[in-house]
Amino acid sequence: MNVTGVILAGGKSRRMGEDKRFLHVGEATLLDRTVSVMAMLFPEVLIVIAQDSPPLTVSGCTVYRDLIADRGSLGGLYTGLVQARNERIFVTACDMPFLNPDMIRWFVARDCSADIVMAQLPDGLQPLHAVYGKKVVPVLERMALSHELKIRNVASDPSLRVIVVSPSEWGERDPHAQSFRNVNTPADLEAARAVLRKQAQTQ
Repeated sequence: MNVTGVILAGGKSRRMGEDKRFLHVGEATLLDRTVSVMAMLFPEVLIVIAQDSPPLTVSGCTVYRDLIADRGSLGGLYTGLVQARNERIFVTACDMPFLNPDMIRWFVARDCSADIVMAQLPDGLQPLHAVYGKKVVPVLERMALSHELKIRNVASDPSLRVIVVSPSEWGERDPHAQSFRNVNTPADLEAARAVLRKQAQTQ
C-alpha cells in the first residue's frame, strides 16, 4: 500500500503510572502487539515518541521524536505525517491491543481521495484509528502552535475533505468495537487481559 503506518508511542503514561508500552496483554507487550499488526500491513512503519522519552529501538521501524515538544498525541500525529514518505498515513496509538488488520485495510481503502477517514463512536470521533493525508499537516501545525490539542477538532476544518465512518459501516467488521479499545489505566489493562482470556477460552 502507498500508505505509511504510524504508531504514537509517546511514553508519558501518566494515568497508568508506569510505561504502558512494555506492559503485557497476553504474551506480547502493548507496543509489540501494535508493531506486529502494522508491520504486516505497511511497508513503512514509523514510531513517534516524545522529545524527552528514553531512546527506543524497534526492529523494522523508524523512530522519530516529536518535532514540536509537549503537544501530546496531536504533536505525534503531526510528526508522523511530516516524516512519512507516503502521501497518506494510517495512525494508531501503541496502547490499542485489539487492532484488526481487516478493519485497517478497510479504513485505508474507504476513500483514497479523502484528507481524513475517521470513525464515529458512541462517545465521539476516534482520531487514533484513522487515515490522514499530507494536506492535514498545516492544519495540525496551526493547532499545535496555538495549543489546540484535541485531534478530533481537525475533522471540522473546512479546508479538509473528511469522511466520518459510522458504526453502521464499520460495525459488521468489529461489532464490539474492540479495534478502538485503548489502555490508559490499570483498570483498562486488566479489562483488556480479561477480553484476551475470554477469546482464548472460546477458540
